[in-house]
Amino acid sequence: MREWLLEGLRRRPLWMNAVLGFCAYMAAVYVPWDFAVKPVAQDAEAWFGLLLHGWAAKATEPLHFAIYAAGTYGFWHMRPWMWPWAAAYVGQIAVGMAVWSALHFGGARGALVGVATAAPIAALAVALWRARDQFQP
Repeated sequence: MREWLLEGLRRRPLWMNAVLGFCAYMAAVYVPWDFAVKPVAQDAEAWFGLLLHGWAAKATEPLHFAIYAAGTYGFWHMRPWMWPWAAAYVGQIAVGMAVWSALHFGGARGALVGVATAAPIAALAVALWRARDQFQP
């Protein structure tokens, strides 16, 4: 089992293994817990920088689950369809973080926080965009 796991992890760079691990955690642990255990009144989901609460958030969690499950599968097997979709999804997260920060904090502080939070996520999106050859069969 250990060799199978190590061989699977050798197929991609360390930073991409971190993204794979994040997708696996979100699909296997966080989103199911969020959907099944977290009370509706406390539930919140972010889409394109807008925060949904309550039943609207609960209703969109299966879509987040599907995205993270597809990411886990796609990164583990290095499927060609992951390029450009992984980069596009992470890119929209960067935009969403900037929008959320601007709306949440407002003014110059919101813009500054937005740039600070979006920049590393945007860098990850660029890295995924440049990793096209990694996803070729």
